[in-house]
Amino acid sequence: MTEVLARTASGRVRGRQDDGVVRFLGVPYAAAPRGSGRFAAPAPVRPWPGVREATEFGGTAPSASLHRTGLGFLVEPAVAGAEYLNLNVWTPGVDGARRPVLVWIHGGSHVTGSSAQPIYDGRAFAARGIVFVSLNYRLGAEGYAQLPGVPANRGLLDQLAALDWVRREIAGFGGDPDRITVSGSSAGAGSVLALLSLDTGRFRRAVAQSAAPRSALSTVDAERMAKELAGLAGVPATAEGLAEVEPGRLAEIATDLTLAVLADPDPLRWGETVVASSMAFGPVVDGQVLPRHPFHALLAGAGRDVELLLGTNSDELGLLVRDEGVAAALTEQLFREPAYTIAESRTGAAATYLYEFGWRSPLPGAGAAHGLELGFVFDNLGHSGLEGDKPPAELAREVNGNWVSFVTHGDPGWPRFTEETPFVRWLGG
Repeated sequence: MTEVLARTASGRVRGRQDDGVVRFLGVPYAAAPRGSGRFAAPAPVRPWPGVREATEFGGTAPSASLHRTGLGFLVEPAVAGAEYLNLNVWTPGVDGARRPVLVWIHGGSHVTGSSAQPIYDGRAFAARGIVFVSLNYRLGAEGYAQLPGVPANRGLLDQLAALDWVRREIAGFGGDPDRITVSGSSAGAGSVLALLSLDTGRFRRAVAQSAAPRSALSTVDAERMAKELAGLAGVPATAEGLAEVEPGRLAEIATDLTLAVLADPDPLRWGETVVASSMAFGPVVDGQVLPRHPFHALLAGAGRDVELLLGTNSDELGLLVRDEGVAAALTEQLFREPAYTIAESRTGAAATYLYEFGWRSPLPGAGAAHGLELGFVFDNLGHSGLEGDKPPAELAREVNGNWVSFVTHGDPGWPRFTEETPFVRWLGG
């Protein structure tokens, strides 16, 4: 294992090279969101003297356990530290090469998860010539509570700040700032579609795995959830009030609200957009950071210059909804049908590719469940309880190769979706 240095505008960082892949971990892309910055827009990083160690994962955003949100099949490290607006880079080399870049936004219902989860290791991508970047961002109330006097969608603002860092700095890590693909699964895929709808020009390609495209909160419903949260915390529904609550405790309350919405999806209680999203927190159509609902903006032509790969798993809700018929209907309604609708709307746009992941978990009742594709996309099996004892390594190699091909060439290896040929690639069924 060899130490490697890279230079950023804020200072030098020290990573490690192992078997031809260099890894830099916990590199800050924005200042620590503490004090007055806890509910503010992300602020620039202060330069540091000397060389900053980047050999261990940095802090992770305050969150509740994945086990509480039905995602307990994934390993979930929690790393203490206020500087959790950080990212990680896996690269084939710190040199002048301009390699394609893949930026990963983790999922977790916008209230949990982190880039330090072992399944998100970027080694396989880097070994195949991709500079891979994963990032942390603010979650739950700190990321999305709609509060007076502070910016909305702070989680999205964090992601935009991370993309800006990548565009500025990635050449120093062997990447090409003009060939960035932004990607994510579940809530991360929802973030990808929100970013795509903004038409900012920050990335060339996008990948959305198992997104629920119609998920976004209205301002009225988001304000209602903020008041519910503040009531449970016993403080005013303001940034100053919530700042009195310890971050870990606030994250637990936000998750309590998310689980309450899932247990009692009553639109009269929570609001129609909250129930439709099945999430208490997430992107808010506030008219400024997010001017339009991402789904409607995409259907109206936003993001048409960006090549898009999107798809679903065959049994998204197999583990979350006990009734098999209801689970199948909801998978169609929430995931598959809106993905098809987006693809159909992109006639004459940049290339669009659809897939359905159909390999079935050996876990009883799981099927091709939500999140099962992750180990295959990353070619990093063995970190998900859904995979069983002998998941097919050849399928993981194939799927990872499809993603590498899309990131590199804009073509995953199957026909694009068009009005004349609405092709959907079946993966592993």
